[in-house]
Amino acid sequence: MAEVRNKQVVLKDYVSGFPKESDMHIIEGTVTLKLPEASSEVLLIKNLYLSCDPYMRILMTEGASSYTPGSPLTGYGVGRVLESGHLDYKKGDLVWGITKWEEYSLVSSDQTLFKIQHTDVPLSYYTGILGMPGMTAYVGFFELCSPKKGEKVFVSAASGAVGQLVGQFAKLAGCYVVGSAGSKEKVDLLKNKLGFDEAFNYKEESDLNAALKRCFPEGIDIYFENVGGKTLDAVLLNMRLHGRISVCGMISQYNLTQPEGVTNLANMIFKRIRMQGFIVSDSYNLYPKFLEFLLPHIREGKVMYVEDIAEGLENGPAALVGLYSGRNFGKQVLVVSRE
Repeated sequence: MAEVRNKQVVLKDYVSGFPKESDMHIIEGTVTLKLPEASSEVLLIKNLYLSCDPYMRILMTEGASSYTPGSPLTGYGVGRVLESGHLDYKKGDLVWGITKWEEYSLVSSDQTLFKIQHTDVPLSYYTGILGMPGMTAYVGFFELCSPKKGEKVFVSAASGAVGQLVGQFAKLAGCYVVGSAGSKEKVDLLKNKLGFDEAFNYKEESDLNAALKRCFPEGIDIYFENVGGKTLDAVLLNMRLHGRISVCGMISQYNLTQPEGVTNLANMIFKRIRMQGFIVSDSYNLYPKFLEFLLPHIREGKVMYVEDIAEGLENGPAALVGLYSGRNFGKQVLVVSRE
């Protein structure tokens, strides 16, 4: 059997505070392109694209479900099946789901794994708009928040992998939508390409409460939460009666040794706000329904998706770390191989 190089991105040790590129290193091993003996239900996959996602920072902290130092990072990716021990998958199939940050991976079929049926869109989309982030936007907005035409929607981290889709979904639902982002270029993207009604650079706002009152003089019906901290605190002051908050992420808190407190939670009582956290993997049964909804919009150009592409596993640490300073412009994708 052919033995080939298998480059990997490995975590050196558990991380405290902001992650650095030096917390990871690139190693080169080898792999035999054959399934091990008695390895039914296992697939040998050539990784093509990997997804850089904010939640990965949480797994770098020592804890029950964290990464293992000395082992490759794990995350979502797109790959091609080279060998299969499972009847549902055959050699040559394209798949997306959980894999490792390396060139070739052995993946158990009982992990999150979907066969890719639609290849008339870029394969990289299955790390983003047609993968976990897309499902996250869909479930968090439509299933949890039940939007109604004319409602006022606020999205934080609005130019990111999830936020850019929530805003566009809100417009499809007939809502008024405002996003916050961290640079003039990202604000321009939201307003001029992605169809947001308004957007602002939170780094230029000395008073987030005032910024939200400016954008939402009548208050916010739906908040899609990606950042937490001071933004959540200001949003709570500006929610309308019976508002809904979908809690997707809290990226402002992931690198803090002492998380920020939220002081305005009493507004949840006065305004009868429903605030719900969710993990998208609980809702993967909705994936066929999600594709049926979204694919026509992509093909007709009604939903756009912005990707930030990094080439090569050796650039993986920089791409991942860049998420936490807002260096990425759109969905951060790491190309392992274009075959």
